[in-house]
Amino acid sequence: MSRALEDVIVLDLTRQFCSALSSAFLADFGARVIRLDLLPFAAPPQTETPPGWNHEADLIHRNKESLALEPRSERGQALLRELLAKADVIVTDWQRDELAALGLDYAKVAAQRGDIIYGRLSGFGPVGPDADLPAIDELAAARTGMMPILQQPGQPPVYTGAGAMHAAVMLAFGVVTALTHRLDSGEGQEVDVSLFGANMYGAALDLQAFLAIGKGERLLNPISRLDVSNPMSGAMYPSADGRWVTLTMPDTDRWWPVFSAMMGIASDDPRFDTHDKRTEINRLALIQELERAFQKQSGAYWRQAFMDNQMSADVIEQFDYPANDPQVKANRYILELEHPSHGKIKTLGFPIFMSASPARLEKLAPALGQHSAQVLSEVLGYSEDAIYQLTSAGVVA
Repeated sequence: MSRALEDVIVLDLTRQFCSALSSAFLADFGARVIRLDLLPFAAPPQTETPPGWNHEADLIHRNKESLALEPRSERGQALLRELLAKADVIVTDWQRDELAALGLDYAKVAAQRGDIIYGRLSGFGPVGPDADLPAIDELAAARTGMMPILQQPGQPPVYTGAGAMHAAVMLAFGVVTALTHRLDSGEGQEVDVSLFGANMYGAALDLQAFLAIGKGERLLNPISRLDVSNPMSGAMYPSADGRWVTLTMPDTDRWWPVFSAMMGIASDDPRFDTHDKRTEINRLALIQELERAFQKQSGAYWRQAFMDNQMSADVIEQFDYPANDPQVKANRYILELEHPSHGKIKTLGFPIFMSASPARLEKLAPALGQHSAQVLSEVLGYSEDAIYQLTSAGVVA
């Protein structure tokens, strides 16, 4: 079975979780991702990592190879240029001045390789007064204006961390799109995905509504769960055992006959027998009725009732639920595997399904410099003797 990105060589120069995961996504689909651990900037060698499973590394560096390289010497610089000549893509999150110091900024790289795809994660975008601020997701999220609309009224703003994951996917998407463009044009280009922009698109529905209609009394203001405009959509109610039930039935006319019977309310109750009465005239009365009804049974009871009646509703689960969900296992969202050092483990799998060229987990995260000799031999054609000389001189490790 062919791989979607086989024959694509990616140089990974990342420090951040989301940008490292972005290049891991490319590796999952067959790209040869060579992580450049530039000495002495590289992460601590494996012998210095904390005891136990380095779960983060095995997620964001899976399927990659590690080449440990000292880049400041003349021979190290020469090796970098040789690698650039073979590469299709660079993925980085380094600051631009750091990259420029090593000759790895876009201008210098593009001068050598006009067809390179240069994917960079930034904090706030490639141009503008804040272009060189560090890429820190919490700070980017803070500026979107969305954090203060998520909490219950009177509570502190909420940081979800979702913007970093949006950035990881967008960066991989931008790189693949640029590769597609290069197939026809032969042109390379710089791809920039900022945490600021990714966080904004994480709130795209709300921000687009604001751009269209401006801030309203309810739009973009924290709303109590007891003040939702539709008691049957976007509303949450506690069950008898402290679970939370969420309803997503905006078209109340469609759902009301079955739903009202479940909740012990007569479908022809004159207080709630039209959509307007349920969502406007007697909205608070319906919320109170549902509060009382949901607190009579457990979350498990309500989930089964929703399933039996094919209702658009569910129980909100805790963080440990997906680890044992058969649906998660069936779709490879979590993989079970035998770790060579830590035995049986579960690790996040692949969020993208492709029928003909699926993602694969072929390698766990590499140790520092684990593939230095292999990369020099297979990618650059170095002999064993030449690799030995480079290793002895401290150019590679």
